[in-house]
Order: sequence, then structure tokens, then C-alpha cells
Amino acid sequence: MRNEIELAGIIEDYLNGKLNEEETKAFELLRLNDPAVDHKVVAHKVFMESLADYTEVSELKNKMNLVHNQIDVNGLSRKLGPHPSFIVNLWRKNKAAIAVAASFILLTVVTIYSIQQTTQQTGSYEKLNKEVNNLRSSTNSLIRNVKSNQPAKPSNVNPGKFGGTGFALSSNGYILTSHHVIEKSDSIYVQNYKGESYKVKMVYSDPVNDIAILKITDKGFSPLSALPYSLKKSVAGMGEQVYTLGYPKDDVVFGKGYLSSKTGFNGDTLAYQVAISVNPGNSGGPLLDNNGNVIGIINAKESNTDGAAFAVKSKYIAEALNAIPQDSLLRRVASGKNNQLQGLKLTKQIEKMQDFVFMIKVYN
Repeated sequence: MRNEIELAGIIEDYLNGKLNEEETKAFELLRLNDPAVDHKVVAHKVFMESLADYTEVSELKNKMNLVHNQIDVNGLSRKLGPHPSFIVNLWRKNKAAIAVAASFILLTVVTIYSIQQTTQQTGSYEKLNKEVNNLRSSTNSLIRNVKSNQPAKPSNVNPGKFGGTGFALSSNGYILTSHHVIEKSDSIYVQNYKGESYKVKMVYSDPVNDIAILKITDKGFSPLSALPYSLKKSVAGMGEQVYTLGYPKDDVVFGKGYLSSKTGFNGDTLAYQVAISVNPGNSGGPLLDNNGNVIGIINAKESNTDGAAFAVKSKYIAEALNAIPQDSLLRRVASGKNNQLQGLKLTKQIEKMQDFVFMIKVYN
């Protein structure tokens, strides 16, 4: 508890510019290496900005009340005669205070409008897992293992609760998705674009970076071919053309856009902002550049802004992979090596990618 309080104090001093140059550099290095600390900095910054807005509005109200008390309005109760001398005298007597009050009123209106506009532009952070209310009988293959002896569940049962997307990290069934897609699950299945369904288990979980790794456990699963894409560890550039494949519906959906910011929601350094159209169900889908490099994982969007999505940077995929025993990974996704997508037309890249992108269903 004491460490948390000390950290909060350091964060506030950092944001207020009270740390010296050496302390600032050390703290920025800590932010870079510790995502949890970086999250706390971003959250505290948003809190301080909100508090400053509230304080500014409160001060305006106090100043307006003070000006109001200086204005002589006793004469307003008098009955006005045929001549407007009362109004003229009232203006002459209080014109300075009235002018100040008018200025404060105008400033208040402008401030409130500005805050409203900022709120509209900022919107809210919306995760992209998909709630499944009904499961059509035509998709019953999703809830049974078509290559094993597991029995199918009755078609009149609604076993699915949430859904999302995942993509292969290795040819022997390791699959990456967003942590929020599979949290609080009893059982998880994945389905490829051919409709073949497999039972999986979670082998790695990172709620801070919103990453989870699943492993296909069905005996009937045949290893995939070598993964055609690679993992990009370096930072992608703004304006870079990107695309994603995901399952906002029962069929795989393609989306194309560009990298619009090197930081995510409210300046989150763990993510990119991408100008791309995504929907619930896209969480966990790969974000690739035109050379077939995975640069991130789609996991959220801004609710009030069209085409503002967020993707966890690929750097954290590499860190997650390091948590899996290397001898258990068969033909894993490589970093800049054996990239079969580079140089291909986009349609050909998508054709090759489909085998490695999965629909994910969570059952409670």
C-alpha cells in the first residue's frame, strides 16, 4: 500500500514537471519497461485534466456570484414610470460590474461548449468482443469437434456467450486473442473459415496488455502449414497502410485503413490508433501492414468516432511468446523471417491468411 502511495506521488510530480532531469529520464524508462506503471500515468493524467476542468468551472461560478452581489438590483422592485431614467441610472451605476458579469457568462458558455466538444470527440473506450444471443442451427459445427468423438450439444441450447477473433502463433495450434474475449469462460472453441471447430484451453493470460494465448487440444487437429506472416517488433510509422481480418459475423471480414497515431486511447503507449472500420467480434484479430507483418492486435474502438480503432502493439505479442516453452512451439511466427506475404497482391495475402485466422466462441 505504501509503495502504491509513493508511486502516485511520483506520478503527480512527473506530470506537474517537479522531477529533475535525471529523475524524469529514470521515470520515463520505468514507464517504457513497465506497462502497469504507464497505465497508471495515463489514468492519472486524465483524472488531473478532469479535475482542472471542474475547478475552472467552479471558479467561474464563484466570480459570477461575487459580481452579482456587487450589482444594486433593489431598484428592480420599483414600479417603472413612463421614462426609462431608472434603467439608465442602473446602468450608469453598475455598468462595470455588469460588463464583467457578461464577460464571465460568455466565457462560461465558451468553456462549457469546449468541454462538450472535447467529450464528443473523445468518446469512450469500447472493447470489441461480441455477445452471442442466439446460435443458428446452421452453425452447430462450432460447438462440436467434427474430427473427434465429442457429442454435439442440442441445437435448442444457447451455449455461446461471447465471441471474437484469434490468429495462429504456431503451426501446432497456439492461437493469440484478446484477453477480454475469453475471460471468465468455462470452455472455449475456435473455428476456422471452413467451419471446422476445435476445443482449446488457455495457456497464457496477460490482462494488462489484453493478450491471451490458447492451445488447440483436440486430437483430430492437423498441424497448419508454415505461417506465412511475420511479427514486426519495431514501431510502425504513421500513415502506414494496414488491414485486418476478423469475425464480426459468421464469415471472415476484411477491413483496410491506415495507422493514424502511435498511441492509443487517451495517449496509451501500449497501443496504436488505426483509422479502420471494426465491429464487435473483431477483438483479437491481427493487424498487418502491406508487407505481411503483424504490427498489432485489434481490441477496441472509440465509441463516438467513426474509424478510430485501437490495436495492442506487436511488441507485446513477442513478450507473450517468450512465456511459452520454446520446444513446445512448432514453426512459430517469426520476426522478419520466412514472410511469404511480402510482395504479393493484397487479394493473395488475404487468401493465404484465411487459414490462420479463427473465430473464437466462449461458453459459460
